[in-house]
Amino acid sequence: MATDICSPVGFTRSPAEGTAELSWNAGQWIADGFLERAPKGPEGVERSAGRSPGHRVTREEIDALRPLRGLRVGWPATPTRQAEEALAAVTDLAAAGVPLTSGPPPPWVRRADPVLADLVANWTPEPDEGTPDSVGDLRREEHSVRLRRHALRASGVGRTAPAVTVVMATRRPHLLDAALRQIARQRGADLEVIVASHGFSAALAERAVAGFPWPVIVLESDRATPFGEVLNLAASHATTDTILKWDDDDWYGPEHIADLLLAKAYSGADVVGTAQEFFYLEPLDVTVRRTDYGSERWTDHVAGGTIMIGSELFREVGGFGPYPRGEDAHLLRAVVARGGRIYRTHGLGYVLRRSLSGENTWQRPLAHFLRVSGKQWRGFRPSVILEDGQVAGDGESVEAG
Repeated sequence: MATDICSPVGFTRSPAEGTAELSWNAGQWIADGFLERAPKGPEGVERSAGRSPGHRVTREEIDALRPLRGLRVGWPATPTRQAEEALAAVTDLAAAGVPLTSGPPPPWVRRADPVLADLVANWTPEPDEGTPDSVGDLRREEHSVRLRRHALRASGVGRTAPAVTVVMATRRPHLLDAALRQIARQRGADLEVIVASHGFSAALAERAVAGFPWPVIVLESDRATPFGEVLNLAASHATTDTILKWDDDDWYGPEHIADLLLAKAYSGADVVGTAQEFFYLEPLDVTVRRTDYGSERWTDHVAGGTIMIGSELFREVGGFGPYPRGEDAHLLRAVVARGGRIYRTHGLGYVLRRSLSGENTWQRPLAHFLRVSGKQWRGFRPSVILEDGQVAGDGESVEAG
């Protein structure tokens, strides 16, 4: 599979149209309901015989499907050679993040790819009411993320992921345990971790990392050292080819790192990160979601607590800005100035915490997040991609939803 074709790049978060049917007829897939958007053929004649992805799916065909809420797959009933080739096209659609649904798949599909069969059969498109607490579009995107994870990896994308150095500078020893638990539960990646205590004894951090499952180094910096310099000190100890910034007070799903590595593989970007979407406003006990930051696109900005960059490029651009604040933006600007490309993947497995403590390096009033949010929920309400049973920083078990 060509990773620059069958990938989630260009995913549409809020579809304008409904669900179309994908049917198998005379050895080809025919997708009804979007032919009016098909490009004209070489002679300028509108195509009218339906789409026929054949053995693989093209970028053109994927782009035509983006406005749809979903695509209902009508599986071939019998496992002929052509039918098995048809499964490859469905896998390509899944790798592109096209939301797929179907009735019960026939036995041959379950034998060939039981995970894909279950994912497709267990999702039903639901409308999004457009209200601040409606979740139709969110559930659709969660389904898309699960499909693309499975199909891309099944097709070999990201199968040999590089080891990653997780860099975390912290001023708050009381958050270390929760932050390290989240790193420890990461799946699908080999890690080393550099923890820089910023203004407190390294001995406190060393106690927190006792029994940690990955190699870990603890460094110590005094409180007066700018935060960006502390991060650069930590990054200077990296022994891998990939550096990832981790914030001590935010929440990360267990496939956060694996998703970033996957995005780096299918995009070929120099830097990847997530959208800043979910915020937990701690003093208000409210979760908000920004929907104006699109995902699966090229950009000049990603969430600072999710920046993943090659170690060589990191050194070439001078690392994080050596400042108390704005260190992330400095790094991203330096990458762009050098001609580097930045890719923003989905932010469903990441929640930023906002409190009144004054300890966040990125300061915005809580009213700002309420004003720019597209969705709001009472309590801690992350996407299910964060996975149920996530543990809040104070040790309280919370439910995703």
